[in-house]
Order: sequence, then C-alpha cells, then structure tokens
Amino acid sequence: MDYFKNLLQLLRTERDEDRAQYRRLTESTTVAERRANGLTWYPIAIRGSELGRGDYLTVEVERPTHQDTAHQFRVGMPAVLFSNHAPQTDRVEGTIAYQGGNRLRITLLTDELPDWSRDGKLGVELLFDDQSYEQMEGALKQADLLADKHESRIIDILAGEKAPMFHPQPNVPHLPKLNSSQQRAVGTMLAANELVIVHGPPGTGKTTTIVQAVKALRQQDHRQLLVVAPSNTAVDLLSEKLHAEGIRVVRVGNPARVSERLAALTLDQQMADHRLMRDIKKSRKQANEFKSMAHKYKRQFGPSERAQRKALFDEAHRIMKDVAQSEQYIIDEVLGQAQVITATLVGSNNYLIRDRRYHTVVIDEAGQALEPACWIPILKAEKVVLAGDHCQLPPTIKSAEAARKGLSETLLEKNVSRHPEAVSLLEEQYRMHERIMGYSSQVFYGGQLRAHESVASHTLRPDDEPMLFIDTAGCGFEDQLEGTSSTNPDEAAFLIRHLSQTVADLGNVYPVADFPSIAVISPYKQQLAQLNQHLLATPELQPYLSSISVNTIDSFQGQERDIVYISLTRSNAAGEIGFLSDIRRMNVAMTRARKKLVMVGDSATLSTHSFYADLVAYAQEHDAYRSAWEWL
Repeated sequence: MDYFKNLLQLLRTERDEDRAQYRRLTESTTVAERRANGLTWYPIAIRGSELGRGDYLTVEVERPTHQDTAHQFRVGMPAVLFSNHAPQTDRVEGTIAYQGGNRLRITLLTDELPDWSRDGKLGVELLFDDQSYEQMEGALKQADLLADKHESRIIDILAGEKAPMFHPQPNVPHLPKLNSSQQRAVGTMLAANELVIVHGPPGTGKTTTIVQAVKALRQQDHRQLLVVAPSNTAVDLLSEKLHAEGIRVVRVGNPARVSERLAALTLDQQMADHRLMRDIKKSRKQANEFKSMAHKYKRQFGPSERAQRKALFDEAHRIMKDVAQSEQYIIDEVLGQAQVITATLVGSNNYLIRDRRYHTVVIDEAGQALEPACWIPILKAEKVVLAGDHCQLPPTIKSAEAARKGLSETLLEKNVSRHPEAVSLLEEQYRMHERIMGYSSQVFYGGQLRAHESVASHTLRPDDEPMLFIDTAGCGFEDQLEGTSSTNPDEAAFLIRHLSQTVADLGNVYPVADFPSIAVISPYKQQLAQLNQHLLATPELQPYLSSISVNTIDSFQGQERDIVYISLTRSNAAGEIGFLSDIRRMNVAMTRARKKLVMVGDSATLSTHSFYADLVAYAQEHDAYRSAWEWL
C-alpha cells in the first residue's frame, strides 16, 4: 500500500538526518562537551557485575561526579563502555538495562570485563539508536504486507480505507470517579469494535479516564490489555495509577523514575520476588565459581589441565542453560498472571513480550507519538484506543524535509479527521480558571470545554485578575537574532520586574514555604538565558527561586503551575513571528496556568497573525488587556 511505502520513506529521511546530527555532535566534540550534551557519563565507577541471560555480563556503574548534569540515557538504548587508556577500537558495546538516579546497569556483549577496565578512567557513551528505527521500519513493512492482503481490518481503518464499527452501546458500569463526558468516553470504548479516539484537552482527566476504561474493559471480557505511551514518564504514571486501582500490572522496561512502588511493578522486580529466584541465584553463583576456576589456568598448561578447564566451562554453561530455562518459566508465569502489560511504544516489542497478542491496545499521549512507532503495538491488536490531544504540540521531527512531507502529522491527528464518529471529547477540565481556558476552548475545542466548579473561578486572592495580556507595542522592545534563536532583552527585563511585583503582592498572603508555583516560559531557548539572568539579579525574588521554573513552552507540555508568565519575545517592524505561527505551541503555553496567566508581547507584531489578533481582542473583551506603559 502506498500509504506505508510513503511513511517508510519519510522515516528513512528522518533516520538519516538524526544520524547526521548525532555524528556532528560526537565527532567534533570533546568528552566534556559530549557529557554536557547528555551523551556521555565520564568518569564512572563500576559498582558490581553479574552474568545474566545468554552469558552476557551486566555491570552496574555510577557517576561519582557531574551528578546534576542532564543526560539522555534511557533503558533499551545502545551504549559503549570505554577507557581513556584504551584505543577507540577496544570499546565494549552493550544495552542499558536500568537507569535510575546516577546509576546505570549495562548488559555488555561479552561474558567478562576487558583488562583495560582496570586501568585509567572509564566512561559510558550513548551510541546512535538504530534499534528504535529498525523496530519502526519492521512494523511499517509488516503493516504494508498485511494491508496489501487486506488481512487486518484495524490497519485498513487506521490507513483510511474502511470505517470503524460500533456495537450497540453496552451497559456501562457505574464509575463514580468520572464525569458525564468521561463516562461517555468509556461507553464508546466498550462499544467500539476496532477504534476509539479519546480527545483529552488540557486538564480534562484523560489519564483518569483511561484507567477507569481499562478496568471496565477488563470486566467486559477479562482479557489482558497492552497500555503504551511514547515516553517512559507517561508509562510510569499510567502504571502507578492502574496499580492503585487494584489492577495487576507488569511494567516491561525499567521505569525512568526511581520509586519503590514503581520498581515493584517491573518485570525485573516481579521476577526477583518469585519463589524460584533463590535457587536461580545459587545456580548462577555456582556457574560463576566454575568460570573463575577455569580462568585461573594460565596459557602454558598440558592436556589434563586443558581438559579440566573445558570441563569447568562445560559445567558452567550447562548450569546457565538450566538457569535460562528456569528464568523463562518465571517470565511466562509473571506475564501470564498480568491483567495489564505496560511499556513504551518501542518497548512493546521487547524480546520478552514480542510475540504476545492483545485484543485491545491503548496508546496514551498519541498526539506526541511518531506514527511509525505507533504501528509497533497496533500490529499486536484487534482494537486500538488512541488517547491524546492533537491540538497540542506533535513529536519533534529532526528532518525539516520529513516534517514538511507529513511525518509531523500524527496518527491521532489523521484519524480525528478520517473518523470523527470514533472521537470522544472530554469536555470538563479541572485545572484552569474559566477566563484562562476560554480562548483555547473557542479556538481549539469548538467552545465545548467547560471549567469544573472547583476551578472555574479560583484565583490567588479574592481581587486578583486571572489573566493579563501586557502589550509592549510602542515601547521599543525589539527582538534580536542570536544564532538560530530570538531574544528580547528589554521584554525579559520587563517581565521579571512585573513578576517581582506580583510576588511582592502575594508575599502578604502566602508564606514562602506555601508559595504558589510559578512558570516563566518562552518559545525561544535564547530568551530563557535573558530571563534567568534577570531572575538571578533580582534580590526580591531570591527567597522564592524554589517556586519558580524557567523553561521553553515545549518542555512544559504535560505540566501545570499556579502562575504562568509567557514571554512572547517577537517584536519587529516586519511583523515576523517565526514558529509562534504554530498556534498549538500557544495552546500549550496558555493552558499550563491554573490561577493566573500573564502574557507579555508586542500586539503590533503578533497581530499580523489572526490567532494573536483575536487573542488580544479576547483580552480586551474581558478587561484583561494592559499596556506595558502602565509599569514604565
């Protein structure tokens, strides 16, 4: 089918660009620069090692320094162990089996550490992640074959060839934790034969709805479900909430966050807790002892020593073969007893669960998922639930060409258009004051979004304004280009002065320990440097720094704060607004705020786009428009 052949070509374009960017980042940089970019842990200390499945050695390492440096290490990613004393060719490749805090476990493609691991300083570095691309390519090729033979109804529906079918609405169990639109979404999920789309705008309780729907689907037919999401963080959240509802969850792939409750849900931990594991540990220890004895023989020895060494190795391998069989028995038992298996999209093809099939697969955060990755779990399903919000930001695409030709359009977005009858909108939100919510509801959600009574009129104090658009037009705050990013130093200074005044006013109401949470966000990375510089240079704000987060709009997707300040940055005579023209970014920005939203920008520049002209009009209509001159 041309649909999948085209998607495969776009994925290959993306892969080539991703690899080229990785190569540029690694080949021309020092180890310190790669560490700063999150690709390398250096130096590291080895804290332990053990032989695992297939006689591969798993080593646990820790970074004793640079512990606060952000990194990109995730479970399942390929990495290499290296030494500053060994040549580049002597590095040992492996796969990250666990990441938590400042510790990693890496399963190496060897059964013992090389001699150079005892010399010099060691490090671990990420390799380009070809494996994820291979999994996605494999899924697209398989989907293409099935589509050509018309052997899968769900593929034909998702590719736009057929329409989804629905059974008569079943008796939906009473779910007291859900409102009417959430209850309706669960009913649609139960009635759907192949596809349902849960459209969850910000703050509408999408995760809560999914968890209750999983319970209802389990009651409907008692079959095991697969629940997936693009990121480890989203999978961890779902796993915790499902477990809290009494559902037997097995989390495949280690969680990104370290918490005892979450660790207990992982396949690794449930295997470790199994009644047979003590015997396996004894056997593994015995095999290691036999191997150690065999390695004590030096190179110069006779036939009897050689025979003895072979016998020791043979016995170690026999024991490890028994261990592997016992481990497989435990894996089958743990997975067989699970009511729900959770994993990332690519993790759903983990070798331990690769061949499992499910009646229903739930894909959460589908609006942030690359379409080729979605096909990995979809091919294991008869029925698919896509949950997310296509009116927020899509996944990041590294190739401008692939994005332009359609890779940036998600499967969720496509199917909202193709199958509106399958869409169930969650209409009630529990986050924002109704004034903050109003404009997004009009523009993105057909005016259907409403605020729950608990948040509809909540403010920081009785006389506070929940929303402000502060117009810098005519103030001479010009934007500047820094590299590929824009800055506006005057706007940054103004915003922090205004924030300082807001914090001072609220300081009379809230003690420092219970101060409202604050986000200062901008579309532009370079503007963050300006904002941080002014923030740290403002003495009045120093006691409140723990309550203030400064970051890009994109990085705040999925988060919320009591107060949100947005520095719109662009201000120029040409009326150029750059990627502010992707209005989904602004939807994300505005809907992060619970009780107060302050937008600072130049209406003259922004209003060249109708979205911003209407936003200014909305602010004026609700007496939320002010000129920056009032504070100058």
